[in-house]
Amino acid sequence: MQEVKKVITEVGTNEWQVVVFFLGDQSFAINVDKTREILRWPGCRVIPDTPGAMIGITSVRGEVLPMVDLRVFLSIEPKTELESCKVIIAEFNEVKLGFVVDAVERIYRISSEDLDSSLTGKYLGDWILYVIKRDARNVLLLDYEAIVQTISPQLSMQNRWDPATLQGLTEGLGDPSEYRIIIAEDSPLIRSQIKDSLEAGGFTNLLLCQDGKEAYEHIVESDERFDVLITDVEMPRLDGLSLTRRLKENDSTKDLPIIVFSSIMTQDIKMKAASVGARYQITKPEISQLVEYVAKIIRETQHSSESAAV
Repeated sequence: MQEVKKVITEVGTNEWQVVVFFLGDQSFAINVDKTREILRWPGCRVIPDTPGAMIGITSVRGEVLPMVDLRVFLSIEPKTELESCKVIIAEFNEVKLGFVVDAVERIYRISSEDLDSSLTGKYLGDWILYVIKRDARNVLLLDYEAIVQTISPQLSMQNRWDPATLQGLTEGLGDPSEYRIIIAEDSPLIRSQIKDSLEAGGFTNLLLCQDGKEAYEHIVESDERFDVLITDVEMPRLDGLSLTRRLKENDSTKDLPIIVFSSIMTQDIKMKAASVGARYQITKPEISQLVEYVAKIIRETQHSSESAAV
């Protein structure tokens, strides 16, 4: 077993850490905050009627975990026999599982500005979010949430609201579409799911941004007024914590209510988000709570305005 040791970075510095590993001859990366430990091949038991990449289950200190072979999912020719592979135990969206890889290199400290998304979707396929240029080579950062949801659709973030519940959440707010909400989220899949969740609650006046820098420029440089910002943490160019910190340090935007919405909402991330001024912190499986928290923020803002006017 190899414990993943994190270097504590200052909050809101736009820096984070990734574990670099190999699938075939290609280097890939996963955020350290998604990674719990790295194991030698622990063996696994095959489960019938599961997708090809879901190669079975294993037991790690009494906990049963699904095993996903990323080489199979991405159709990459393995360089290592299973018995000699490494397994990255990952945890995000309240799901814990093992990713089978050929080899693990080391942990690197990077800046969000090091992430290049110019080829995303057009040439790199649906599963690769960014290219990290490192040591004269290209390291690929995968959309792990999309991969896991594709392999196991039951893990998808589903909206669980019935119409009566939704009406109760937004009661007294007037027309929800009058409130302008800006979203910073780099994963196309998660962006779409956030949009669907908010629109189900009547919040249709949305601006979707692909990263923190795009959101920051809209908020600071445009004449638009926004009622709520919903931001991911792990993003290129400007991550969510740095985005929150910059907005709170700016006199013209310091009062903008912010919800941090992330797949890696550990206690440490929650504390960091709160320390830079985020109003609420929500884990991505709780996507149906977004309507509730947006409505709550609007009510709090209205109450504060009414109190100030008295």
